[in-house]
Amino acid sequence: MGSSQISKPGVPGPREEQLAFRPRRWLRGGHVQTLAAFLLSRRIHLPAPEERLVEVAPGIQVRCWCYWQPQNREQAPTLIVVHGLEGSTESQYMTGVARNGLAADMNVVLMNQRNCGGMDHCAPTLYNSSLSSDVAAVARHVVERDGVSRFVLIGFSMGGNLVLKLAGEWGSQAPPQLRGVAAVCPAMDLAASADALHEPANRIYEYYFLLQLFRRTRRKARHFPGFLDLSRLRGVRSLRQFDDRITAYYCGFTGADDYYARAGAANVVDRIAVPTLIIHAANDPFIRMRPETRERILRNPNITYIETSDGGHCAFIGLRDGDPRDDGRWAEKQVVEFVRRTM
Repeated sequence: MGSSQISKPGVPGPREEQLAFRPRRWLRGGHVQTLAAFLLSRRIHLPAPEERLVEVAPGIQVRCWCYWQPQNREQAPTLIVVHGLEGSTESQYMTGVARNGLAADMNVVLMNQRNCGGMDHCAPTLYNSSLSSDVAAVARHVVERDGVSRFVLIGFSMGGNLVLKLAGEWGSQAPPQLRGVAAVCPAMDLAASADALHEPANRIYEYYFLLQLFRRTRRKARHFPGFLDLSRLRGVRSLRQFDDRITAYYCGFTGADDYYARAGAANVVDRIAVPTLIIHAANDPFIRMRPETRERILRNPNITYIETSDGGHCAFIGLRDGDPRDDGRWAEKQVVEFVRRTM
């Protein structure tokens, strides 16, 4: 029970590797895994990072925290890691990947999306799932300023959509320094996932996201008087409604349907031309993947697609391997091991 399952394509597809995920005995099930990952505290000790403010658009900066290999910054593989909806560089999966990457002699750049990580005051614009160009700007920055010779994009949930979308947009014209992409529970089919959040069993997650998004919107309105009309929040009871009245309205889309249709990595995942790992849990409570998206993934020989029977949403709390430093976060270890193999 709980072992990994690989989706088997009916047509020539990706490399397939049997990677076993076994949940802890009392942490089985999508909701249990998801909530446990949120509630269980972890102690992750990292060295002091270098703060880096990167301009991703004229007058708009994002905050990154950079962990460099002191003797080998240029040649060490560099992980550029992107968080999910209402996360930040302080999210546990972000610091977990940073710890694992540093232990594997890699540089790690943890990227806050626009407005996240204490940056609400830096720009009136809102972050959203279409802004793969922001990730591209961070990658370009570390290549040009720091001389990074090899980097891999890693994303969780919404961040997973962003890194896959960027890799697909780049296609065969990607920078030569890009060596791979890894995404955990990527939200590639935005409409299906937003609607899944509104299902009765998932309302606890939707309430949490809406609470955080409402707070952020009100903070933005205080920082930039006159830019946001808070009356547009009235009656919003779902993420789809929020995206229709706020995200789409202020980010150049005609509505939620237009935003979801244009911002999803599902549109370009078949064009990814570098080694890519996608990890998805079959019992993720609210990330949904359409059959046609799965088919596009499986038809791309550059993508290794791992679908586990358990793991929840960006959780994957598994058995420890005996190392006292191991806290059983399986997906965080797998993405770093993927980079090690790829490099």
